[in-house]
Amino acid sequence: MLIQGAIDVRANYEGKPYRDAKHVGGPQLIPGKVMCAYYDLGGEGIAYHDATAINQGSGRLNPADGTYLNEFRLHEGVDTSYTKPGGIDDSAYNLVQPEIGMPYVGWTEPGEWMNYTVEVARAGIYLVHLLYASNRGGAVSLSVDGEAAAELLEIASTYDAEDEVEWRQWHHWNKAERLTVLHLEKGVQVLTLRTVLEGQMNYAYLEFELL
Repeated sequence: MLIQGAIDVRANYEGKPYRDAKHVGGPQLIPGKVMCAYYDLGGEGIAYHDATAINQGSGRLNPADGTYLNEFRLHEGVDTSYTKPGGIDDSAYNLVQPEIGMPYVGWTEPGEWMNYTVEVARAGIYLVHLLYASNRGGAVSLSVDGEAAAELLEIASTYDAEDEVEWRQWHHWNKAERLTVLHLEKGVQVLTLRTVLEGQMNYAYLEFELL
């Protein structure tokens, strides 16, 4: 069944794998990590849908100062930031410590989605894990080539009442192990990650492990 509101990527999909001066580009490879901030090029309604046209991270939270990470995808609607040291994304309240300087997608809202062109090296059953942060919990869904593959995948809250720094509740990282299991065919296809419930989650990467 085609996901409501999703692009039918089997017919004339105009999105392209992400690339820039530092990132060579090409389809993201499975097995492996699909980096959430490397969603496809193509813009609003093609490669992604975002509730606002302004990137709340690059250029706002992170000043446009000419540095790569502060200006990462500055002029696109998807809200991006990156993991920072100094007790921000490397605090003792993390359940999993993320790599510092890693771009991620944040400020998510229900109904938003992003497309990823991927290349699956081998057909088979894959375990899917998600590195994320969420101060209230929520749910996401996954589709492959526009077809529903995994709907209403619940994301546990990473809120920790022991942390008295309120804003850091958005930066408690965890890894949702075995988020779902997908059967994927060999070859190039388009994966869609959609925020379904609650939002205000950060997504770093989806990891695909061949069983």
